[in-house]
Amino acid sequence: MPDLLIELFSEEIPARMQARAADDLKKLVTNGLVEAGLTYASAAAFSTPRRLTLTIEGMLDASPSITEERKGPKADAPEKAIEGFLRGAGLTRDQLEKRETPKGNILFAMIKKPGRPAAEIVAEVLETTIRNFPWPKSMRWGTGSLRWVRPLHSILCILSAEDGAQVVPMNVDGIEAGATTRGHRFLAPDTITVSNFDDYAAKLKRAFVVLDPAERRDAIWHDATNMAFANGFEVVEDAGLLAEVAGLVEWPVVLMGRIGDAFLDLPPEVLQTSMKEHQKFFSVRNPKTGRIERFVTVANRTTADDGATILAGNEKVLSARLSDAKFFWENDLRIAKSDAGMQTWVDRLSNVTFHNKLGTQAELISRMEALAGELAPMVGADADEAREAARFAKADLSSEMVYEFPELQGLMGSYYAQAAGKSEAIAAAAQDHYAPLGPSDDVPTAPVSVAVALAEKIDKLTGFWAIDEKPTGSKDPFALRRAALGVIRILVENDLKLLLWGRLNSGFHEHFTRDQSMKIADSDEVFDKAIKALNLSPKTEQNIRRRISDDHREKAKAYLDGFRFVNTDDGMGKLVDTKTGETISDETLILEEDDLLSFLHDRLKVYLKDQGVRHDIIDACIAMEGNDDLTLLVKRAKALSETLKTDDGENLIQGFKRANNILSQAEEADGVEYSYGADIKFAETDEERALFAALDAAEAKINPAMAAQDFTDAMSAMASLRGPIDAFFDAVQVNSDNSTVRRNRLNLLSRIRTICSSVADLTKIDG
Repeated sequence: MPDLLIELFSEEIPARMQARAADDLKKLVTNGLVEAGLTYASAAAFSTPRRLTLTIEGMLDASPSITEERKGPKADAPEKAIEGFLRGAGLTRDQLEKRETPKGNILFAMIKKPGRPAAEIVAEVLETTIRNFPWPKSMRWGTGSLRWVRPLHSILCILSAEDGAQVVPMNVDGIEAGATTRGHRFLAPDTITVSNFDDYAAKLKRAFVVLDPAERRDAIWHDATNMAFANGFEVVEDAGLLAEVAGLVEWPVVLMGRIGDAFLDLPPEVLQTSMKEHQKFFSVRNPKTGRIERFVTVANRTTADDGATILAGNEKVLSARLSDAKFFWENDLRIAKSDAGMQTWVDRLSNVTFHNKLGTQAELISRMEALAGELAPMVGADADEAREAARFAKADLSSEMVYEFPELQGLMGSYYAQAAGKSEAIAAAAQDHYAPLGPSDDVPTAPVSVAVALAEKIDKLTGFWAIDEKPTGSKDPFALRRAALGVIRILVENDLKLLLWGRLNSGFHEHFTRDQSMKIADSDEVFDKAIKALNLSPKTEQNIRRRISDDHREKAKAYLDGFRFVNTDDGMGKLVDTKTGETISDETLILEEDDLLSFLHDRLKVYLKDQGVRHDIIDACIAMEGNDDLTLLVKRAKALSETLKTDDGENLIQGFKRANNILSQAEEADGVEYSYGADIKFAETDEERALFAALDAAEAKINPAMAAQDFTDAMSAMASLRGPIDAFFDAVQVNSDNSTVRRNRLNLLSRIRTICSSVADLTKIDG
């Protein structure tokens, strides 16, 4: 069984594309081979700046011969139909087989397809792969039609077996496949002939090419950390930069240089960002001072002077870059310390659009300021300090440093707030209010930071909901899912009790009232008349009035503009959109807050699923009152989840559902509600009396536990009902011939439903 070696040798491939390209090469070639009948034992792909390599071991030397059965027309079909079938099958009439089937005598063709040699299949698959390779960007060169990420120079394609190696004959746009490659561009540029993968890898290593990107990464990190340690320093970890640098070199040579003394007082994050973005340098920190004092660069070659010339050039370029950063830093500090201070930057943001339907960055800041002040007492922060923190949290967006390095927003705001004499809490809020940006990021914990972070995210969610820019499918251009998860994590991980309904209402109010074209009712009386003039159904009027809690009349009035009331035969009337003529249902008038709260609940399900809590358990808790308190909701869901993992909890669900089903069927059949209390004096069996006692005991524990929000004790008390309920159903027939006893037992089932449903809506639990 031969092995296959493929190398596509080109000009430098961008580092960010290499790993994906290696995976694509492996996937496309192996899939093509398998589809053609060539199976294999293993495959591995590698990349360097100038080559993509694929090795496949244990491949068949030819595809197997197969016989394909093809069903044709009936034996007595018209002659033209049979001739067409013969042409398609490539057979003669005497080669067909006639079979008797339920539909009559049918002609069948047995088409034999002989196997094909591996070389022929490999050539076809590889050419198709090269011509259709999914580069993010590609180019053409010369007069050919081939497109590649950079000009493709050569194709190495050989099948190797015990009896030697065979070049796969193929030609792609004038590039003839062969058994040769080249080593390092400068250190070993001559042609190298290889016979198999082991020979290939070994000769490349001697030609100063490390084929495996993982090996290059390990070598860079090993040499860099050892070099830094030997000089009393430590390298700042950066996995992304390490992967990128490993894709820039074929023969990594690690060098450590100095940062000029004039730049050592720059914030370490500025040095680190500037060196990473502009030079691809690793930052080297002095563990005693915490300052970035050195850098590590990775050259692509050895030199006679051990890299001295390379380092000198890098230090010169770095000095120029850092001179710019120093100028930005000093100029920004001058503004931050001036009389106007950071307000100068806030004022500039009035000319920067946040979103064309949501106003400027300055308007965003104004909304955040109001909301942060409202949230502050609820999260333990000082309201005035929270408002001030929100006012300056985004001020650094106008600074020169953030204009140059946008990834430093927030962090630079923290530095500038300190320089401006702001409190530590305000400075921390500038940095922390964007957090968390990812699922593994820490959440803000300081009260002022929490207030501003929540204000920023709630404003974003309510704003984009108000203009109907909600996430759809996989599209979420404004990162609203991330904002929702941020709200959830901040509340839950800080154990904060915050009723979101009122906060979302405030957020919507801020967005709706910013549009001056909206008509505002002059008084409650005027607005009340406007509502009554529509003659709405009670449910519709109730939904609308939910909008108008004192300071939210503007929103409701604007919502009603453009609708008219139309009488209907049933006397209820309907609301019609004057532009489209469409009827507006009661459901349409439900607040946008409902929809946004549902969105938050959906994100909460994702958050809790990662912690092992099932969706149906969350649904059972969402159905309860107070579901806009996400922290309370999570505690309830986790307690219920733990309870249902026990035998008592799992079996209790079955007992509850049995009780609920019997009770629901009886109530529907009898047309009454059995909820008027069962009396123990009508109990006929010990099991009935035991259930009465168990329900009394459980209720005595559940009620105070729920009042104290001690869901663990409440769930435990509920689970203790499992035994008495099981015993009751085993021994008692609910639908007794005695109507009084039957009614009493149904009322007893109603107690089961009421007590269990006070903890969670168990009807939503699966199973």
